[in-house]
Amino acid sequence: MAFLGPAGTFTEQALHHQDDLADRELLACDSMVDALFAVNEGTAAAAVVPIENAIEGTVNATVDTLAFDVDLLIQREMLEPVSLNLLLAPGATVEQVERIVSIPVATAQCRSWLRDHLPAVTHDTVNSTAEAAARVAETGDPALAAIANRRAAEVYGLTVGASGIEDHPENHTRFVLVGRESVPAPTGHDKTSIVVFQRADRPGSLLSILQEFAARGINLTLLLSRPTKMALGDYCFLLDLEGHISDEVVADCLRALKATQADVKFLGSYPAAGREGASRRAEAGQRGAEARAWVQALRDRISD
Repeated sequence: MAFLGPAGTFTEQALHHQDDLADRELLACDSMVDALFAVNEGTAAAAVVPIENAIEGTVNATVDTLAFDVDLLIQREMLEPVSLNLLLAPGATVEQVERIVSIPVATAQCRSWLRDHLPAVTHDTVNSTAEAAARVAETGDPALAAIANRRAAEVYGLTVGASGIEDHPENHTRFVLVGRESVPAPTGHDKTSIVVFQRADRPGSLLSILQEFAARGINLTLLLSRPTKMALGDYCFLLDLEGHISDEVVADCLRALKATQADVKFLGSYPAAGREGASRRAEAGQRGAEARAWVQALRDRISD
């Protein structure tokens, strides 16, 4: 199982919260791109990578790699709460901190706390919050602090100088499990992710894409434009929609897009995350069983 390493990242924390993934052999990678390529090239069976944050938005490195560079399928999504902490070397105090090391996204999510408590500190950048914690542990410098999660503090033996320093306590990151496997079976509470490449950049081209969903009553949960990297001003669209490729209305929509646009890349149909996920899947399963029983009862009335 590939993930953004080293041990102690939010990605690893999210992975360990999935009972069926936590006991897998783990492959720590230097970047999200490396984790995806590890799966694409067969080094790993699957990868867990972040794809969207409630505060900072979409993780472009993940999105672009899935859209342009690899041929993988999303197997599920998972939501992980983001709680950030100021981690110190053992025996150090917040007052001694002169430099902070973390990833830019984590630092940006703590702007208010840093402005109020450590306005004069300088900032160093690393590839992951866990790498930041590891650096503080390696140096033992009381003037150096890391912004990371509590798991990183446990892994690297650091002290939590301040907890919950993020500006938005309700912040979450959406992670996806990505593999080369077949499409997961429908659960009744699913998402489908696709990339749509326009046939031509002209007035109304985006509207023509969106009308395919509106006409069928399909709800979009994400719409993101990304440069195709082919020419300036040439964009494609990443879309997440409610439903599964096995649903005829979703399949019909994708057929229409494939026929009218330059191309459509299918990124997967998979169980949707969320607090209501289990109850909605159970409800859908019950409705499906009742519907099958109803149809069978009607068929049983057909005369010989």
